[in-house]
Amino acid sequence: MLEELLIFTRGGLILWSSCRALGGAALKGSPIDALIRSCLLEERSADASFSQDTYALKWTFNNDLGLVFVAVYQRMLHLLYVDDLLAAVRKEFSQIYDPKRTSYDDAFNEVFRQLHLEAEARSEEMKKNKQVTGSRPTKVTTKTNRGDTQGSGGGRKKGDSGKDDSDGDSGKEHTLPNGNSKMQENSLKDNSHARSVVVKGKENGDPNDGAFDVNKLQKMRNKGNKKNEVASNVAKNTSKANTKKNLKKNRVWDDTPDDKKKLDFTDPADERGDEVIDQVVVKQGESMMDKDDVVSSDSDEEEEDGEENSGASQKKKGWFSSMFKSIAGNNVLEKSDIQPALKALKDRLMTKNVAEEIAEKLCESVAASLEGKKLGSFTRISSTVQTAMEEALLRILTPRRSIDILRDVHAAKERGKPYVIVFVGVNGVGKSTNLAKVAYWLLQHNLSVSLAACDTFRSGAVEQLRTHARRLQIPIFEKGYEKDPAVVAKEAIQEATRNKSDVVLVDTAGRMQDNEPLMRALSKLINLNSPDLVLFVGEALVGNDAVDQLTKFNQKLAELSAVPTTRLIDGILLTKFDTIDDKVGAALSMVYISGAPVMFVGCGQSYTDLKKLNVKSIVKTLLK
Repeated sequence: MLEELLIFTRGGLILWSSCRALGGAALKGSPIDALIRSCLLEERSADASFSQDTYALKWTFNNDLGLVFVAVYQRMLHLLYVDDLLAAVRKEFSQIYDPKRTSYDDAFNEVFRQLHLEAEARSEEMKKNKQVTGSRPTKVTTKTNRGDTQGSGGGRKKGDSGKDDSDGDSGKEHTLPNGNSKMQENSLKDNSHARSVVVKGKENGDPNDGAFDVNKLQKMRNKGNKKNEVASNVAKNTSKANTKKNLKKNRVWDDTPDDKKKLDFTDPADERGDEVIDQVVVKQGESMMDKDDVVSSDSDEEEEDGEENSGASQKKKGWFSSMFKSIAGNNVLEKSDIQPALKALKDRLMTKNVAEEIAEKLCESVAASLEGKKLGSFTRISSTVQTAMEEALLRILTPRRSIDILRDVHAAKERGKPYVIVFVGVNGVGKSTNLAKVAYWLLQHNLSVSLAACDTFRSGAVEQLRTHARRLQIPIFEKGYEKDPAVVAKEAIQEATRNKSDVVLVDTAGRMQDNEPLMRALSKLINLNSPDLVLFVGEALVGNDAVDQLTKFNQKLAELSAVPTTRLIDGILLTKFDTIDDKVGAALSMVYISGAPVMFVGCGQSYTDLKKLNVKSIVKTLLK
């Protein structure tokens, strides 16, 4: 049973509702609001359906008029006529739609009843037809082996009907290009089995040339084995020679006082102590987070030069040819019209390191928003598609909530609690290094920061964080290795509360998204300590793997949570952004799949190399 059919504009004005006009029970919860938030605003409008609680929702658009048609029904019913009904309602309502009118309760009620009855009748008729066709007896045909229908000499038996199951023709003899019949070739058999061997003869050759010769085959096998033995012996000899050449020279462990044999490779800065620490803090200067120079593509300058060159080249082209290239005047866009432009956009996004799945979904969403839309005179389809994609990317990458951490820290300070940030991610992405960058940025805003060494798994992790704490002159809470990280984090937060620290930065062990024991430990740490911010640290170098990492991190945190209110990833810190040139697609993939904003971008090795994300610059780079 259909629960509700709703018609509203893209601006949010409800024009007609089946519940309001025809009467009916109100929907439990807000499934339509959830659809708008999760699909329509997130550029997932190309999805087939959406589920919320016990409801399933389907929708369609009239892009030319800016109308949205949504059908809501019980998820367990699997109504077959919903798509047909939505198409019929869109067609009929679009004919009576007037932009100045805000209510259609009287004008559309009877039309909808009729359309609903017709759609249900067609659905019942389809079910009956399927049942009738499904109940018909099916012919069971068994293929017989050709060898069984032939005698020992290869001919047919007298009582044989002459049927050949392979092609369905009866009493006909099929002739090959060399003049031999198929039955003559099928009569060649092995002596021990009644199995036919079909051999393709050479064109215009002797029929016996294609016969199966066991002796020849044996000789060929012997030759092949000898060649393989010789090749393997040569490969072994060359590999032995290479291993002898590439042997590593052993270190000499004698007592001779030689500078070349020095074993202490530690940084001399660590031996000079506090004197060097002061120099480090002074030398680093202001963090890039507080500068107006936000992150952008390195190739922006090249693009400006390219625009100047292209402008000169366009002048050379005739105005007549450029004007009428890809022009659609007062045409209604169909899917086939925009597919070439979308294909080019998808390829471009994938070359920028956007995951293939995300690029495909974005193009489908843009196609759904443009299909049926009218174009003005002298409007290019390619530019229209590019503009729609640009708007979609801006909506996705622009944060939907405040990402002002400094304001949140001061709010927590007023409540008398430290602001807790947990850094999570896979192995080797730079969690500890970028944690130190965030600490340096917070110190520049006169906030007291303490570190919690909760990576009790990786060797050297505590020492690494201790070095950062010593250089930044901030306290660190540590308990060594092989301890429960959740308990270490809890004690660190308690210590920070006693010392009245403003911010606690929690370092965690790197873990792959498929490692359930480590993911369980991370879920316990987050649920036990309830941090204010969970930051996922990811590399800007990853492509398709970014989708898998974030999806499984959120999935595991939800599945392994021991509390009813599940905590997922709140924000993203992208590292190694200075190594990717214009391959900025990982930012789009991560934000699209998680819905979390990019809050920091790491772009170097020093403490100041932390920036904000310039959304407009990223979109410009993606579409260039």
